[in-house]
Amino acid sequence: MANKEASVAELTDKFRNSNAVLLTEYRGLTVAQLKTLRKSLSADATYAVVKNTLTKISANAAGITSFDDELTGPSAIAFVHGDTVAVAKILRDFAKANPLLVVKSGYLDGNALTAEDVAKLADLDSREVLLAKMAGAIKASLFGAAYLFNAPLSKAVRTVEALREKQESAN
Repeated sequence: MANKEASVAELTDKFRNSNAVLLTEYRGLTVAQLKTLRKSLSADATYAVVKNTLTKISANAAGITSFDDELTGPSAIAFVHGDTVAVAKILRDFAKANPLLVVKSGYLDGNALTAEDVAKLADLDSREVLLAKMAGAIKASLFGAAYLFNAPLSKAVRTVEALREKQESAN
């Protein structure tokens, strides 16, 4: 009993301290495949095989009720502590290579996610790519602003030069 209470407390802490939580079903995967998946997720998430009853109690204690209907069959949870998009991409790619892994649902920023939502999340660009795109957009707008500031000055210089040439040709 004390062991189960400790497990519930540990899972509750993981639910509370994670950026996101992604629920999967791993029925039919080998231990080697699970080890490979854990290793690929280790930079951004902790992947744990969980008992459904203890997980339901822990999730409810953390204020998450969206998993109640999803906790059937062999379940494993990715507790995300890094980039959520990267974890969703890893799970999607692993599921493509190993169809026995099924992403059931998720929880992100106080919102329940369906399997389709997790797939859409995996389709997003990574944080680095989005930052690069934003930097490119800022650079382009700054270049445009610099061009606009230089345009009247260069037009004035061309006008003065044309007047000077007209004066010289008139003399």
